[in-house]
Amino acid sequence: MEADLLEFFQVDLLDVWRGRLSLRRIHILIQSLLKKPGRSAFLAAVDESASWSVGDHLTARVVDAAEVANYLFLKANSEDSANVELPKPVPRPGRHEPDSSDTASPTFADGDELSAFFTRMNTL
Repeated sequence: MEADLLEFFQVDLLDVWRGRLSLRRIHILIQSLLKKPGRSAFLAAVDESASWSVGDHLTARVVDAAEVANYLFLKANSEDSANVELPKPVPRPGRHEPDSSDTASPTFADGDELSAFFTRMNTL
């Protein structure tokens, strides 16, 4: 945070103890730092995903959309579409891929469970 205050505002944090800088002004400057994604080291330390700018996140989204469009085109127009794999999204800061061992396959209710659920809902 101290480095960001010096870089963006040319304000020395020691000025608080020297009596030249108020806590209110520090608060306002910190709020301003939080609005500088991709540039502020303080914000990147607080929120890892803020190490990318909005443009970087949008570019990654466009790349992901293009990959999915290519996948769908190949899936629809390829004779051997069973071997076409779904593309993985571009890794983004602040988002971690779940381990394949952590994801359990979803279980669905059978007919008896659904019937019992709707019976309970009907008797409320």
